[in-house]
Amino acid sequence: MTRPWLVTGLTGTLAPHVAHALQTQGHTVTGWDRHATPADDSPAAHAYLNAVNPQGILHLALGSEAWAHALATHAHTHDLPFVFTSTAMVFDHHPDGPHHPGDPTTAQDDYGQLKARTEQTIRTAHPRAVIARIGWQIHPTATGNNMTQQLQAQHDQHGVIRASRHWTPATSSMTDTANALAALAQDGTTGTVHLDSNAHDALTFPELVRGLARYLNRDWVVEETDDYTHDQRLMDATTRLPSLRERLGLN
Repeated sequence: MTRPWLVTGLTGTLAPHVAHALQTQGHTVTGWDRHATPADDSPAAHAYLNAVNPQGILHLALGSEAWAHALATHAHTHDLPFVFTSTAMVFDHHPDGPHHPGDPTTAQDDYGQLKARTEQTIRTAHPRAVIARIGWQIHPTATGNNMTQQLQAQHDQHGVIRASRHWTPATSSMTDTANALAALAQDGTTGTVHLDSNAHDALTFPELVRGLARYLNRDWVVEETDDYTHDQRLMDATTRLPSLRERLGLN
């Protein structure tokens, strides 16, 4: 019987797309029900991991450092690939980007700091783990933390989308990110990687919103502002995603 891939976060936004990418390749995927099995480092968690006997783990759920440590330790002990999705939010806007994999994390908010601590927890438990930092994800219909849905909600509420011309976001198509994460779990990559379709295109947020509106045929009104300054781009020596201009037909 084929061993499954364990993908956490299947009730979230991005993980179902990663599961679909793996299933399209012929793999089986199982998730983690935290209501049924405690997520932290506990006998129940270890028993579940042993019962699933995964061929690899992709940890996309938001959770405790203890849970991440248990997952990474199991993967390291059994010589399994391990991919953790981190975030561009591990970097504050001071110092400004673009940000590189080896740069020290500078998050000031609780979410970014949690992700940065979890990165280090995983590196300690599994030195060959992949830490994949990603930006804001784009998908035409996905719910959750999806740029398209949140922009539409802002426009529905205010009749305008306010977008700082001084913000160059890290962002990618959710489908492209999912495919890249599935590949990272299988191609022998290790260490910290950055996945950002805007890394080289450097579209500002107003340019991105207008391009996305044309691509999706939305009648969004964009008001340019000066209220946030950050080159958030995630640079990497290896290009693993199509460019944002290519995805939005802006070339």
